[in-house]
Amino acid sequence: MGYPLTIAIRYLASKKRAFVSVGTLFSTLGVTLGVAALSIVMSVTGGFKEQFREKVLGVNAHVLVLKYSLEFREYREVMKKVEKVPGVTGVAPFIINPMMVTHGDRTATGVLLKGVDPDLMPKVLDLPKHIVGGSMEGLRKPGAKPPEKPNTPAANGTSSPLRDLQQRDAGSFLDVIEDQIRRDRDALDAGAAPATLDAGAPAVANAVPPAPAGDTTPDGGFTSKLPDDDDLPASVDPDPCKSPEQVAALPGLIIGKSLSTQLAVTIGDCVQITSPMVGMSFGGSSQKPPIAKQFRVIAVFEAGFDQYDSKLVYTDLYEAEAFYENGDSVTGVEMKVDDIDHAREIAANIDKVLANGVYHTMDWQELNHGLFTALLIQQIGMSFVLALIIVVAAFTVVATLIMVVLDKRKEIALLKALGAKDSAILRIFLYQGGITGFVGTSLGLALGFLGCKGLGAYAFPLDPKVYFISKLPVEVRPTEFLITGGIAIVICLLATILPALYAAWLRPSDGLRSD
Repeated sequence: MGYPLTIAIRYLASKKRAFVSVGTLFSTLGVTLGVAALSIVMSVTGGFKEQFREKVLGVNAHVLVLKYSLEFREYREVMKKVEKVPGVTGVAPFIINPMMVTHGDRTATGVLLKGVDPDLMPKVLDLPKHIVGGSMEGLRKPGAKPPEKPNTPAANGTSSPLRDLQQRDAGSFLDVIEDQIRRDRDALDAGAAPATLDAGAPAVANAVPPAPAGDTTPDGGFTSKLPDDDDLPASVDPDPCKSPEQVAALPGLIIGKSLSTQLAVTIGDCVQITSPMVGMSFGGSSQKPPIAKQFRVIAVFEAGFDQYDSKLVYTDLYEAEAFYENGDSVTGVEMKVDDIDHAREIAANIDKVLANGVYHTMDWQELNHGLFTALLIQQIGMSFVLALIIVVAAFTVVATLIMVVLDKRKEIALLKALGAKDSAILRIFLYQGGITGFVGTSLGLALGFLGCKGLGAYAFPLDPKVYFISKLPVEVRPTEFLITGGIAIVICLLATILPALYAAWLRPSDGLRSD
């Protein structure tokens, strides 16, 4: 490097005029603050992305196999096929639907009831790691079996009394109409006027009798008296949650911590789950009320993601299937892979194995595309805005170097007169700008690292209902720090090119000429 580096260091620490060293100090300070702010923001946005990724994958699988149908009964055959795909480490069926959970006078709506296999689920989900109270023991009752689809008259083709009555009445009415049309046609052929429907028409079977004539008010008028009490017989128990023996026999339920707080439930409490949709049937001139079923809370989990802790509950797969009254049918099959970054390629391989147009796969990135895309856009946008601070600091470096060049015109001219080349003069100011950028970047990275550690130690609280997590996440990644430092140094070096070229192109006669 030779004398250009020595001269550059002397110019940085010049004592002749104070504004030069002060300008260098402010340039370095500007770069320091810009690098520190950018590194902290990148660590925080990266922490959000990592936390969301960890929370999402903690309670969700890496790849899903779904079916273009309301029924998915052959899921066991599908599981045998997909578990042979390279990269798949765990396979489990699941069923999920929105429900309403009630405990006492408290109700939570929009809760997802997910049925899982207690034996296969731990190989796919990290739910057991998130349990903070109770345990998964008892989630499946001993001897539990998949439910069978109920046989209904509409399903097996048998008739019902109501349907028989409707068909009989409809047939009788059509017979009357056809007979009337036939008589009218015969009358027209004979030249007579067509008969009316009442003239000679046979009586319709089970015809409605005429309304009674006269006063139908009973003696004493219309009066009624309700009983003083409306108690049910002792043999009928309207609330099985009141009986400890019945509660102990209820199917198990794993509930999120936020939801347990909202409903004020603890381990062993009885809750009622109601579906406003499951059970509704309008086919076959029949209507069933929504289904309600009681469950016993056996565990509480905390995934750290409020969207899951307040809107997700787990139960046994067979209990959920029986609840939905659709037999041994599931929503889909979920899988865990050995490398989540290659989940999309593994999902494509599963598509090839199940290439019949009936099934489709979704990886975790596709399933949460909106969330992670928003986080990426936020990280890029904030990093770009804060990078402008470094650009502004680079302008102060330019201004400082220009002032140094103007102040050192005679020294530059003297160096050239003594034989210094233009490239040597150019390196003097490139070194000066590079040292300013390097020192400012180093201090900025150190300050940013300390700031990240401070934020992590303080655990700045957040509103989980707004940010979905309870504290500010900070993820310090050496790669991001190195990228930030490299960008800052490059910006500072680019900023020094213009004043360095001006100094290199300065002619000795111009520099030695008296002002």
